[in-house]
Amino acid sequence: MKVPRPGAGLAIAKTETAVNYARIMHAPHVPQPDPAEVVSPLGLPLTPAVAAFARDLGAVDDEQLEDMARRSRALTHRHFGRTVRLFAPLYLSNECINSCAYCGFSRENAILRVTLEAEQVRAEARHLAAQGFRNILLVAGEHPKFVSNGYLEEILRALTPEIPSLSIEVAPMETSEYIPLVRAGAEGLVVYQETYHRPTYARLHTAGPKKDYDWRLACPERGHAAGFRRIGIGVLLGLWDWREEAIALAAHLDHLLRTCWRSHFTVSFPRLRPAAGGFHPTHPIGDRDFVQLLCAFRIHFPRVGIVMSTREPAALRDAVAPLGVTLMSAGSHTEPGGYTGLGRNNLHLTVRGRALACDTPEDALATEQFSTSDQRTPQEVAARLRELGLDPVWKDWDRGILGA
Repeated sequence: MKVPRPGAGLAIAKTETAVNYARIMHAPHVPQPDPAEVVSPLGLPLTPAVAAFARDLGAVDDEQLEDMARRSRALTHRHFGRTVRLFAPLYLSNECINSCAYCGFSRENAILRVTLEAEQVRAEARHLAAQGFRNILLVAGEHPKFVSNGYLEEILRALTPEIPSLSIEVAPMETSEYIPLVRAGAEGLVVYQETYHRPTYARLHTAGPKKDYDWRLACPERGHAAGFRRIGIGVLLGLWDWREEAIALAAHLDHLLRTCWRSHFTVSFPRLRPAAGGFHPTHPIGDRDFVQLLCAFRIHFPRVGIVMSTREPAALRDAVAPLGVTLMSAGSHTEPGGYTGLGRNNLHLTVRGRALACDTPEDALATEQFSTSDQRTPQEVAARLRELGLDPVWKDWDRGILGA
């Protein structure tokens, strides 16, 4: 097993019970946030489950972290077996009317933008299907002029015959707007709060409908009412203290599990990556804390899926895959047309929502939302999972199960 250089801050070790875990320098002691104070601004109670989760975010030594890793791995195998579902994001558009300081698609950024046509999206999906994917996440910036309900319905109906599992990560909608998308073939909804810390949220979202914190927070419940089978929530680590963000995410998840019982839930806690605009994380989280966070979620929410994206480096993804990851992206592109190069003819440069004339190279692509870290191909990722004793799953759902 390849061991990353010590300077990278992560070493992969194998215990006598064959548990892979991170053995890193002791993390410095930091004050533990008060869970009640973190949860109160969300309008949610501090339940015993969330309080217990918060306790496992405190400082731990290597032996304690190893114990968490063992428990996490055992719980994952008990509830999910050795399977890891593979998926790919497919970006439809990078047009956006929101001003978000950390996002490459922000309206403030002078970037090359495009919205793919239905046939171009179908070509991108077929490219992914040829690589093995049967689970695709459709992603788009928030711009009603380019990505409307009619557009999304058209895309979903075009892809449903070929892609069994389709999810969407788009602008939050009303329940009545989600229902036609579910009927058109969307089985999953993904919506991240980005940061649960209200003052930070207000500071980073300065214009556009995304400024409405509570509208976004209630989005998963509207999605559940519309009939989405899977719902994914998450937080973007690096915008605020990771422990506070994790406690808030756990409280939100705990609430949804009790009120939205017809849907299956996943959580994700991606770390910030370089993007247009040059935003730098103000509260970075290291590998050791990241591993502890993942294990804590698995221990206290043993039946909830955990998502790992290509934002994270290959070595870390390999190390934590056996510990709790149940859904993993591979070979990802975060720009429209990134898989096939389609859409180049319609590129345009915008600054603060205004299109500007520009000469673009023939091989130019639309600007990506963020840069990925794990550059391996889907086949390389699948092969590595098998080496780790895991079973990569390309398809685990078909509408025929419901008699559709």
